[in-house]
Amino acid sequence: MSKDTIVVNGVLYDKHTGIRLRETMPASHHQHHASAVHTPAQHSRTLNRRYIASPTVKSNSTPKKVRIQDGNSQHTISRFASQHHPKAPVVVHDIAPTAHPLLSATETRLSAKKLPVYTVKPSQVIKQEAIAAATAAMQPAHTKKPVKPVKQSSRTRRVVSVLSGSLALLLLGAYVTYLNMPSLSTRVAAAQAGINATYPGYQPSGYSLSGPVAYQEGTVSMKFAANAGPQSYTITQSRSDWDSSAVLENYVREKAGSDYTISTTGGLTIYSYNAGAAWVNGGILYTITGDAPLSADQIEHVATSL
Repeated sequence: MSKDTIVVNGVLYDKHTGIRLRETMPASHHQHHASAVHTPAQHSRTLNRRYIASPTVKSNSTPKKVRIQDGNSQHTISRFASQHHPKAPVVVHDIAPTAHPLLSATETRLSAKKLPVYTVKPSQVIKQEAIAAATAAMQPAHTKKPVKPVKQSSRTRRVVSVLSGSLALLLLGAYVTYLNMPSLSTRVAAAQAGINATYPGYQPSGYSLSGPVAYQEGTVSMKFAANAGPQSYTITQSRSDWDSSAVLENYVREKAGSDYTISTTGGLTIYSYNAGAAWVNGGILYTITGDAPLSADQIEHVATSL
């Protein structure tokens, strides 16, 4: 018998399962008789657990002590887990085009330079300045005051020279335009009128062109007024097929009767009367009318300058 078996009434049973293993005592040898036909019911051969306690199994192993880990070290617990902060996505902005450093420096240098401011001066002022400049240029060298040279950089001197030259050209151009403006206006009027009209190269002292050059079909007229008075005279140029005799008969005698004078100069026959005059040249009839007290010499100079 071992610790896993038990003997009851000479029979060996398993303590755990209650199964009958064998008999411990040898069975007696006797002669068996034939069993009856009707054999009574056999009793159960297993142990009745009502009266026999279930065996306990002793364990030879010692239970292992399990140490409860500190909650702070449990990374599986959400409140102790390390906080993972999501990283913000890196936004890459487009790089705007930038100007070349040399180009920027050049533009800054050019914008810093102050351009000269030109003012339009009256024609009378321009004329006086031009006359004064010409007079100063004609003076002897010893009368001019010496100018102390000022030290300047080559670039500054070059810029000043360019600006001075440009200003001089501008003044000269303005003066030439001022002088030629009446001639240009006369040419435009002559083209519109369809005749070969001209502007007189001579003007009596104290008189200047007053107003624009007027024109109509076949006729161009220009008025000259006194600078210091109400007097004026008008030169009219008209297309005509008259000769000097026709001018006398058809024009002068109708205006002055017999009160006129005749003068000849430069191949022209000039008829003068009161405050007027008339002559013909190259198919153009020239007349002077007005209240200006022009002398015979002044009229002849006007006639030969046309």
